[in-house]
Amino acid sequence: MAKVLVLNASYEPLNITSWQRAVVLLIKGKAEQIEHNGKYIYEDFPLPTVIRLRYYVTMPYKEIPLTRRNILHRDGHSCQYCSYSGDDLTLDHVIPKSRGGGDTWENMVTACVRCNVKKGNRTPKEAQMPLHQTPRRPISSLYFEVTKHVRTGTHAEWRKYVIGL
Repeated sequence: MAKVLVLNASYEPLNITSWQRAVVLLIKGKAEQIEHNGKYIYEDFPLPTVIRLRYYVTMPYKEIPLTRRNILHRDGHSCQYCSYSGDDLTLDHVIPKSRGGGDTWENMVTACVRCNVKKGNRTPKEAQMPLHQTPRRPISSLYFEVTKHVRTGTHAEWRKYVIGL
């Protein structure tokens, strides 16, 4: 069903919640509606897509696990060498493990099989295969979730509330 982006009092994204939970926060006066999609729950009560809490909430930092799925999402499901986007993508170590490279966000990228084999046991510079973007640790797990909704076009209005989109 419909998802709602919850912003902190400072307009920074906190989480994504259901429209039912968002409506409860609005009715209780704990949040205010910022965006809606033109659909209505009741007359004069639009279905929210973005709400902002009236009070500031501190959130602890949450580490994002280094997984194949998360690396593919970070890299937009495309090869970082040739931009191919298909089903047969692999993970490549920028600095090969045999040469001291480890399993880190900054050393792993998505690559197609062809580019991965072509690069082999070399660095991108040695193989003359520059990366399209430098691999970085993602900002937050919420950033991952929000980008999924924005990229699919279901919640394009969320784009202005997230840095780096």
